[in-house]
Amino acid sequence: MLSREQIESLSQEFETRTPQEIIQWAADTFWPEIAMSSSFQTQSMPLLHMVTGIRRDIRVYFIDTGYHFWETLMFRERIAAEWTLNVIDLYRDPRWDVFARLHIRTLPLEDPNLCCYLHKVQPMQKALKGAKAWITGIRRDQTSVRAHAKILELQEDGLLKVNPLLNWTKADIKKYMEENNLPQHPLYEKGYRSMGCAPCTIAVGVDDDERAGRWVGRGKVECGLHTEMFAHKDIAEVKQEFRMDVKEMNQR
Repeated sequence: MLSREQIESLSQEFETRTPQEIIQWAADTFWPEIAMSSSFQTQSMPLLHMVTGIRRDIRVYFIDTGYHFWETLMFRERIAAEWTLNVIDLYRDPRWDVFARLHIRTLPLEDPNLCCYLHKVQPMQKALKGAKAWITGIRRDQTSVRAHAKILELQEDGLLKVNPLLNWTKADIKKYMEENNLPQHPLYEKGYRSMGCAPCTIAVGVDDDERAGRWVGRGKVECGLHTEMFAHKDIAEVKQEFRMDVKEMNQR
């Protein structure tokens, strides 16, 4: 186990290391209790390419919310097959099925925080239970929340979050994509620069911020995987962020 002081020191050191060096360190240190997550959108491809080039058999978690564009699901199938990836699909807790089906059309619009918590946060929390390290593709230039992130972030439960691309820019992503001839998500050229669920993602202009099409008009910029929400395993601790009353669901 690494101490908080060691993690802080390594995180600072990694600011000048390449993403591949950070990934290699993480794989060597935590294998096999390590996994990565991927949304299989265009900007996810460089990290997916780097990580699986180092450990082809690493667990790649893909959160299937039930709200994805059909093109996303087909792209995920294509890349998983062509790159021979160890992709594991994550789904919401079945105890939420009745509730989710009753609100299937309105939930993303009326209560996007609850929707993300049920379909993204809880499934990832469960999948990472027992893991020691989680590789993500967040970057500081994406949102104001991520601007303050560190390359290594120790979670309250002992899980180490590893962000190898944190100090990369969208220009770095574009350059790596071109140099390695990586495929783009089918909807990228249609203006979908940051790909989320269909009810919460729209196309944007060429000069717009790449995440401008996410949760437009809903006062939301993050799904919860990379915020304080992820630290809360008990829904009672975050229910104040939801608009719908979920106390009777007793989802813990």
